[in-house]
Amino acid sequence: MQKEMKWPLILFAVGVFMAALDNGIITSSLTTLNASFGVSPTWGAWTITLYTLGLAISVPIAGKLSDRFGRKKLFLIEVALFGIGSLLVALSTSFTFFLIARVIQALGGGGIFIIASSYVLSKFPAQRQGTALGLLGGMNGIAAILGPNIGAFILDVTGNWHWLFLINVPIAVLLFLAGFKYIQEEQELSRAAVDWSGIAVLSLGVLSLMYSFSNLNGVNMLQSMASPMFYGFFLAGVAVLVVFYYMEKRLEGSDREPVVSTQLLGIASFRWTLLIAFFSGAILASVIFIPGFVEQYLGVSSTASGYWFTPLALASGIGAGGGGYLVDRRGPIWTLSAAGLLSAIGFLLFPLWVEHIWQFVIASTLVGIGFGMMLGAPVNVLVTEQAGENNKGIAVATSSLFRQMAMAIAPTIFAGFLARSFSNLGSNIQAGLASRGIEVPPAMLEQYASGAASGNDVSSLMTGLSRIPDANIREALLQAVHQTTGQGYNGLFWSAVIFSVLTLVVALVTGRLRQKEKQQMKNEPLQSL
Repeated sequence: MQKEMKWPLILFAVGVFMAALDNGIITSSLTTLNASFGVSPTWGAWTITLYTLGLAISVPIAGKLSDRFGRKKLFLIEVALFGIGSLLVALSTSFTFFLIARVIQALGGGGIFIIASSYVLSKFPAQRQGTALGLLGGMNGIAAILGPNIGAFILDVTGNWHWLFLINVPIAVLLFLAGFKYIQEEQELSRAAVDWSGIAVLSLGVLSLMYSFSNLNGVNMLQSMASPMFYGFFLAGVAVLVVFYYMEKRLEGSDREPVVSTQLLGIASFRWTLLIAFFSGAILASVIFIPGFVEQYLGVSSTASGYWFTPLALASGIGAGGGGYLVDRRGPIWTLSAAGLLSAIGFLLFPLWVEHIWQFVIASTLVGIGFGMMLGAPVNVLVTEQAGENNKGIAVATSSLFRQMAMAIAPTIFAGFLARSFSNLGSNIQAGLASRGIEVPPAMLEQYASGAASGNDVSSLMTGLSRIPDANIREALLQAVHQTTGQGYNGLFWSAVIFSVLTLVVALVTGRLRQKEKQQMKNEPLQSL
């Protein structure tokens, strides 16, 4: 690879890893952060929610502005914003200031992957784009997986949550300086005026939708969907996006270039590719729950569970690189079909087969390779095929926005399976005790079950039950909790199987649509003659 290509790719990969890492790295320190600022867990969750909202808003903005002002300039601005935001987060003296700084950080981090991907699609030879995009996708996926473990490690070593964010500052400074030197700007910039009103309306619609999803309750999904906090913001978001569509449609052919080309949205294969991006985001969200499965169902200690997560992270990196290679050799549709199949098989093994750690390693490796192949290369190649040079940034941003939306919705659905499974804990305890011929007073039975009614802290519950002196009762209760936990995770993994199969099916449909569209493009010149 030529030097002028190699250095920008390395810088983009580091930037993508740094930005993607930050939402996962904070999860390991939420308890410490809440105690430091004296806020409840409900308020503490906003540290993640606001970052997610900021990412969602920044994605389309960065995508369009990179087409207008240049990818190098936008990359430097994004890195600077992320570094400044990280410093402000670390120096926060109040929770309000902390949240504002997190938004600044997200506005910087959200556009790095978009700019990096559109740069590769514009500057790299077609036969090398898949491999380069696979590297970027691998960095994105590995960071999301390893984030909690890296956060826990930094917290253990330093004993101070501020270092989770201070560590970003020197990296951002080095990225800025190296990016200024090594990233070459040869992009043909769009001369059309920026549609700032369209950007504002799009941001408002996306923000409303994403906020509505944050109000869903996995335990009582239907009830939460009937809440005004969900359907009010959801309907408002949809209405705003409909207004946005017609605003953009009126700009076609004018002196102002629309944020999202309505002609692009009119292409069937483009719309189906956005659906693939959505499913890949849901699959990535399901992977985040696998460490909990290792600890809560397989019984691995919290200190060792992170180590067993390493094969999955490595497999996702291999899958991302392999997926990029396959895109260059076999095309994006073949790659996505293989990825969906591998991911479906891996997730299927969890409810049907996995009972021991060695079985987990095999299943998680298949999952890692499968979802790793989806990240980066195939979707980005598909989504930009008919975008044109001036729309590649916003095309990649639109697909990333759909993936981000899925990553906001899916965790609520998956967590709901785990929480609802504990409504069966009482009956599982009764059945377990009855199978051993043990009779326990109802009051004592209720006491056993009440500690886990919410299903929020299985590890603490298991630890408490293990202290029960009667070995027969103790084993029955532990088995009941194990069974209940398994029921919750089985629902989660079956859902992930469905998302994987849908990815495979939609990829095949998209492949057929692409063939029809290419044939139509060949026939149109003949018809004009």
